[in-house]
Amino acid sequence: MVRLRKMSGLVLAAGLAVGGATASTAATASAASACGGSGSVSTVNGKLADGATYLLQCPAGAWNGTLYLYSHGYVTPGAANPAADAGDPVTAAWMLSHGYALAGSSYASTGWAIAQALPDQINTLNAFGSLYGQPQTTVAWGHSLGGIITAGLIQDFPNRFDAALPMCGVLSGGVATWNTALDGAFAFQQLVDPSAQIVNISNPTANLQATEAAVAQAQQTPQGRARLALTAALADTPGWFTPLSPEPAATDYAAQEASQFLWDTQVTFPFIFAFRAELEARAGGNPSWNTGVNYVADLARSADLKEVIALYKAAGLSLGKDLQTLNSAKRIKANPNAEAYLIKNISFNGGITVPVLTMHTTGDGLVVPENEQAYASAVRRAHKSALLRQVYVSRAGHCAFTPAETVTAVQTLENRMSTGQWNVPSPAGMNEAAAALGPGLNIFSSGGKVVPTAPAFTSYSPTKYPRPFNLFPQFSKPPLPFARQ
Repeated sequence: MVRLRKMSGLVLAAGLAVGGATASTAATASAASACGGSGSVSTVNGKLADGATYLLQCPAGAWNGTLYLYSHGYVTPGAANPAADAGDPVTAAWMLSHGYALAGSSYASTGWAIAQALPDQINTLNAFGSLYGQPQTTVAWGHSLGGIITAGLIQDFPNRFDAALPMCGVLSGGVATWNTALDGAFAFQQLVDPSAQIVNISNPTANLQATEAAVAQAQQTPQGRARLALTAALADTPGWFTPLSPEPAATDYAAQEASQFLWDTQVTFPFIFAFRAELEARAGGNPSWNTGVNYVADLARSADLKEVIALYKAAGLSLGKDLQTLNSAKRIKANPNAEAYLIKNISFNGGITVPVLTMHTTGDGLVVPENEQAYASAVRRAHKSALLRQVYVSRAGHCAFTPAETVTAVQTLENRMSTGQWNVPSPAGMNEAAAALGPGLNIFSSGGKVVPTAPAFTSYSPTKYPRPFNLFPQFSKPPLPFARQ
């Protein structure tokens, strides 16, 4: 969810001028009147009434009438938060050179900023329309938290969009995401570090530091590693961390757990043991619960079940005893008002009205690929599956796509809009299309260097999302009184 481009490989010479535009050549809102055709990319920077900034870019050549509205990912509370209109400059340059206009806002706040992002993105569309006229076609796209915002935009403002491309998106929705995070944190507290605060976090910095020390200590013993594998399994964290590395073998459980440890210490622990406090402050309390959860059943459905069984056996631990510890421990209830806030910001009803193409890496440990299953399930129950297609890239990392893979996804969605039917190539066909875009787009940032990277679309079916919650309450687990209303 975080805008961690060092992980996603999307910092591809960030100092590059996009399509030849720089800050010194950017147009001002008062000077701009037509989108495209000026001979150079035009850039407009503006500010919304709530303090959010926005960025609008028009192509050097003729505008094709299509605007892509970009929603960026999670920004660490208090960090710099500039507006963005694409995930990386190479993809942006391709889009502009092919006649597309781009737009995006910063959102008025950082953190779990969905409540600000949705209106800010709509107001950015309004700013574009006031300046250049209404686009013929408007597509929502975004990464990570921007993926859930993209899906939220087409749910809450369906008449403003013609299609959507959520990438590595938090598509299980806010309630499911933070409930699943709670499950892993609960297991960690019960089995590894009883002092960890997992809800109503009073000192996020100290809490994170303490849990990081505890997880490092646990990693030193077979028993600790087995229990860390169990906490990872409750969130379906993949055992694959480094983007351009080969995936560990299916039975290399030690390597899988080592990768999950890296996900914990380098990516996910800040969210579950520190950034949760920012969400709680927004929501007015803890929005998550684990009342009624059966951890034996949850583990049985996990993609990591075999790993956990093997590591517990090697450590000489009783998995059944630890699961009984979890199932008999005092449970956590949600604050009803906070829960209502998170349902609003946002959960999904599946009732999409425009074509949606999603894309996810198979080795994403921050926003696990099971999010795609959760979204597809909601869409299916709304009888809208004909509008949804999902593609996967075989690579570790969060939002770890090459520009070529992103452009290929754009082309696939554009084909759907122009023909009125899905013509999604096979993974081999998508890889061929991505490769044909040339070496300039088939690249990835690794170890501080941009390296040639072959496209890696693959056939993949994620397991069931661990703790689903959507706006069809009979399918949420457990169904809440609020959700049943």
